[in-house]
Amino acid sequence: MKKWELFKRLARLYSIPVMIVPVILGTVAAYAVEKEFHWFLFLLTLIGAVSAHIFSNLVNDLWDYRNGTDTKATEGEGSISTHSGFLTSGLITEKRLANITWGFLLLAVLCGLVLTIVSGWPILVLALIGALIAYFYVAPPIKFGYRGKGYSEIGIFISFGILPVLGAYYVQTGQFHLTPLLLSFPVGMLTTMLLFNHHFLHWRADRDTGKKTLVVMWGEEKGLRLSKLMTTLAYVFLVITVLMGALPIYGLVAIISVVPLYKVYKTLGKTNPSEAYLPLMGASLQSSMLCGLIMTVALLIQVFG
Repeated sequence: MKKWELFKRLARLYSIPVMIVPVILGTVAAYAVEKEFHWFLFLLTLIGAVSAHIFSNLVNDLWDYRNGTDTKATEGEGSISTHSGFLTSGLITEKRLANITWGFLLLAVLCGLVLTIVSGWPILVLALIGALIAYFYVAPPIKFGYRGKGYSEIGIFISFGILPVLGAYYVQTGQFHLTPLLLSFPVGMLTTMLLFNHHFLHWRADRDTGKKTLVVMWGEEKGLRLSKLMTTLAYVFLVITVLMGALPIYGLVAIISVVPLYKVYKTLGKTNPSEAYLPLMGASLQSSMLCGLIMTVALLIQVFG
């Protein structure tokens, strides 16, 4: 396997847009509200955020392998592993993966330190919150992603919604504002759906290894109903964002981003084989990206239209 292909699989680069879009949204919001935009700070924010996201993906691989959930998902009948599979297949050593993982954390930290020096100490606080969520999602002693009760979903909502949008806004303006916070809710919820829906692929393996996701705790049928409810809530947040004036009324066009999810939901029964949920993951990714991009375009039209 070529090194680039190996890295794409290892870092799960297909998921990177769910971090890039919120950073762009927060940056555009800063210009829409305060007319502030600095290319260098934007690029540094983007590099730092993407590095942090890759660190999160890698550290999940590392600790799910150590905790046995990745192996169980690979071996378990009817389960589909969502990890790279490099550790379980022996394509990369645990030490090598750990070195790469900490390398990306170091790059994210360096970007965060520079942004802190330029924009202020709150950036350091936001970065620290994100790092702690990413690491202790699967790492002991907390492993909150294994505890159920919605802890993991709250962590993803904060990490892929509030932190990147609000952080990107603060980097540009040096202040917080209600607008980026409101804007972060729809995209944050839809990205949370990407995490939540991927649990359907291997929830039995998670159950057998003690990883208590909401799908494990509630069961497949109730979990699917919760998935649809959370999707609805994302678009309720979108309407609230418009009603609160954070997004122009034509930003409601972003509602069309529900189409990929709606199409997949129609094909699912109360219970389904694991592979039936693969399209739901893809739809979650598409909806999150499309919603965030349409919101961004709406803000740009408001500024330049």
